[in-house]
Amino acid sequence: MTDNISAEQLRLFIERIERLEEEKKAIADDIKDVYAEAKSTGFDAKTMRTIVRLRKMEKHQRDEMDALVETYRTALGMA
Repeated sequence: MTDNISAEQLRLFIERIERLEEEKKAIADDIKDVYAEAKSTGFDAKTMRTIVRLRKMEKHQRDEMDALVETYRTALGMA
């Protein structure tokens, strides 16, 4: 009986994961559509993706990254 319960439990977990994966794909498609819509109105999707990534970061992480980028740019004569 334990094997039967374990198999049923496993099946339920797998089915939940499959549903979530489907939802994740649908959300990813929706996000892609939003970027395409923004691009069609003149916004740069690549820059928008960068901004979204930066907004997820803590301020100190952004400051550290900015300092490193500036250091590297200076070292390469790009500043």
